[in-house]
Amino acid sequence: MPNFWMIAAGLVLPGLMTGIGALPALFTGNVTRKWLDAMLGFAAGVMLAATCFSLILPSIEFGGGTFKAVLITGLGIIVGAVIIDLIDRFAPHEHLINKHHEGVAADSLKKIWLFIIAIAIHNFPEGMAVGVAFGSGNLSNGIPIAIGIGLQNMPEGLAVAFALIREKYSVGKAYWIAFLTGLIEPIGALLGYGLVRLFSPALPFILAVAGGAMLFVIADEVIPETHSGGNERLATFALIIGFVIMMVMDIALG
Repeated sequence: MPNFWMIAAGLVLPGLMTGIGALPALFTGNVTRKWLDAMLGFAAGVMLAATCFSLILPSIEFGGGTFKAVLITGLGIIVGAVIIDLIDRFAPHEHLINKHHEGVAADSLKKIWLFIIAIAIHNFPEGMAVGVAFGSGNLSNGIPIAIGIGLQNMPEGLAVAFALIREKYSVGKAYWIAFLTGLIEPIGALLGYGLVRLFSPALPFILAVAGGAMLFVIADEVIPETHSGGNERLATFALIIGFVIMMVMDIALG
């Protein structure tokens, strides 16, 4: 029974972290770009370590640790990356962390809503990655992924809230919209968990697909965002620190 509650919390909490990340919007008008880049860089490092040690390596181990298992894992990583790339192509989004758009206000608002919708869409496969990790039957695989994605969701929630506040939304309404963008993640988590439990023989491949999806998000979305505001070195060291901390935590958990 304790495992049930741990799994339930792990599937739900990463999505709720979006709302937790948006909380500063209730008390302050803005945060510095440097702070957001450092937060997102740290989250990228945590996600990268969690992906390596809790999805990719377990995929190889569950496959028997053979050369064939490595090939299956490699194929799964590529498939996962391609899936997220296709989603990204059909749901392009604006990067609006502390970014002001010139021109017609309605056009700016349209871009912000595209950004919000895209975050919600991208949260679904991230949620699936959490579900897949917990579905492996090993909490030490699920917890690091849940932590990594939860940390990455926090600056996203903050970005959504501040973007809406700049467009004259009330602070309360901006917060709740940001909070709601994270709620699609537990749905993806439940689907990923159920998928693994139903098709357990395919666990190594499914773990690898989730790993490939996470690698694509980190490389294509998170890291470029942290390097777009002139804080590249800070974001890089934040990433390294996040990676090391999660690596140590993963060893301690497992």
